[in-house]
Amino acid sequence: MHPRGPQTPMPALPNVHRYMTTPFKEQPMAWTWRIETSEGDPVALESGVPAFTSQSDAESWLGEVWRELADEGAGQATLLEHDRVVYGPMSLAAE
Repeated sequence: MHPRGPQTPMPALPNVHRYMTTPFKEQPMAWTWRIETSEGDPVALESGVPAFTSQSDAESWLGEVWRELADEGAGQATLLEHDRVVYGPMSLAAE
């Protein structure tokens, strides 16, 4: 027997996160693209380049907009995680 008497088990809490007093930390936007001309000069895009919380989101975005980027003068893109080059530069030319 417990020293303070019989213990009643706690009920299961299906939505534990609702009861937390400290909010979850937001994930930093770590994944970005460096957009450049074919010669490696930076391209100032009218719409800007968004940052993403995952590599797959960043790659999906580039897959959707690469033609528009090329129309704005972009010739290549390099994927960055914070300041680290993940891969690239890769061509944005239609082949």
